[in-house]
Amino acid sequence: MPHKLNYSMSLTPPDVQTLTFLQKVALLSGIAGLFIMLLAAFNINFPNRALFLTLSLGLIALGTIVFARQMYLKKSEGIKNDGVWFKSISSRGLIGWLTGVVITGFYIVLYFYPQYLGLATANGANTGLISLFDPLSIILNGKPASQWFVYGTLYTLAILIFGFKFMLKYRHNRYQQLRTVSVMFFQLGFAFLIPEFMARLNESPDYNLPYYDLKSIWPLNYYLFDSWSIKGFLSSGSLGLTLLIFGILSIFVISPILTYKYGKRWYCSWVCGCGALAETVGDPFRHLSSKKLSAWKIERWLIHTVLVFSVIMTTAIVYTYLGNDPNQYWLTRQTFLFSVGGFLTVLFVVVMIFKRHEFGKDAWYGAIGYFTAIAALFILYYTGTTDHVFLIKSSTLRTAYGLYIGSIFSGVIGTGFYPILGNRVWCRFGCPMAAILGFQQRLFSKFRISTNGGQCISCGNCSTYCEMGIDVRAYAQKGENIVRSSCVGCGICAAVCPRGVLKLENGSLKGRVTPNEMLPGNAVDLMTLIHEK
Repeated sequence: MPHKLNYSMSLTPPDVQTLTFLQKVALLSGIAGLFIMLLAAFNINFPNRALFLTLSLGLIALGTIVFARQMYLKKSEGIKNDGVWFKSISSRGLIGWLTGVVITGFYIVLYFYPQYLGLATANGANTGLISLFDPLSIILNGKPASQWFVYGTLYTLAILIFGFKFMLKYRHNRYQQLRTVSVMFFQLGFAFLIPEFMARLNESPDYNLPYYDLKSIWPLNYYLFDSWSIKGFLSSGSLGLTLLIFGILSIFVISPILTYKYGKRWYCSWVCGCGALAETVGDPFRHLSSKKLSAWKIERWLIHTVLVFSVIMTTAIVYTYLGNDPNQYWLTRQTFLFSVGGFLTVLFVVVMIFKRHEFGKDAWYGAIGYFTAIAALFILYYTGTTDHVFLIKSSTLRTAYGLYIGSIFSGVIGTGFYPILGNRVWCRFGCPMAAILGFQQRLFSKFRISTNGGQCISCGNCSTYCEMGIDVRAYAQKGENIVRSSCVGCGICAAVCPRGVLKLENGSLKGRVTPNEMLPGNAVDLMTLIHEK
């Protein structure tokens, strides 16, 4: 009964939700597009790969768009999260687990065993699924496709088509529409097209640019300071030097300024590709993020451990290709280590002097990370050589980080486990960039989510749909500003609130962190208290 007006106010509507005719056609369209890729994976030789690639991607995109239009445009505006705990795919049911297994399995094969998808060996030609993407790859970068090109194409397509679905679902909310357009733009332009055009520039002997996603900032871009990357930039003339300077400025200047003004949301919810996939493809699974106190404790230790490791690893890698002779190197190993140690020390002292009381016990947890990093620098100074750091071969250390953190954690687990652990597993537990931005947000950002406790009815929507596992309702009930390092400012908590209790703001630093207090709606001096905050 898809066209029947149902006036029931029951939490579980009596009518079974069925697919419309067009939704069934759209579903078949998407399956047909995936079937073409499946045939290619089994080495079916298509006579015209460009035609069948276009047909495959087009059918998937068309099916998703038509299905989404039928799902949301036939309903009134407003977020529709009804039935999420009754659907197998979004309630950790059988379909959800199967989806997670399939996505995880595909990632594992694509990352570590691309030969099974047809990646060519030395001087050979691509076959299978990867060869299906050769025509598009040749158009963009002049070379046959690699497994990373296939990955990037599917990743970008997913963000674009599910971004359209997301915009239909949240079409009543301008903030959600704007940030969705933003992540779609940055993924398509900065993460996909520009790096491919840069690869085409490398056909010229004047360029040796590394594959560089311009919006991927260290330490998320953990290979930025590798020797091959630095040599590639420096050997590519003014363009390469400009890109290298831009990468460094992004870390120490651009990122802190934008975080000060807008919080970490400027990156995590408006620019980052990982966040873009989580917000679009992962939107149906945001309620699966754990809100347990134990999950929060694991989150804090794990993500900051990854950050400390990434700082130490990067320092060690840079150390290996520097020299000791000041006549040959303007930046010697000793100077570099002292500079890193000095920077960390100044940062630690400033935080302990000015923010110790505000951070409370967390300041001492930060001290553990600081002393760990400093101890590592001393060990590096006494054990490091051109080939080994910490008595370990430098290439082994770098490979271990890239494998376990960059590939398995961020790619395989971070995406494949959407239907099991929620859509921000990587962002919440492992992303070192999120850890740095979260530290800056908690330390000096003007961003906060303000609450009106007198209006809160404790429905729990805000906490349920917080993808970062924050118990937003606990703050709302007390009228306390939400200033959390993990908050990515997606704004969904405010969007699903039926009472308008929550508001994303960029205001004065004074009164940003409020005490645990309740502002009753009938307080005589309520407005005075609000203005003081």
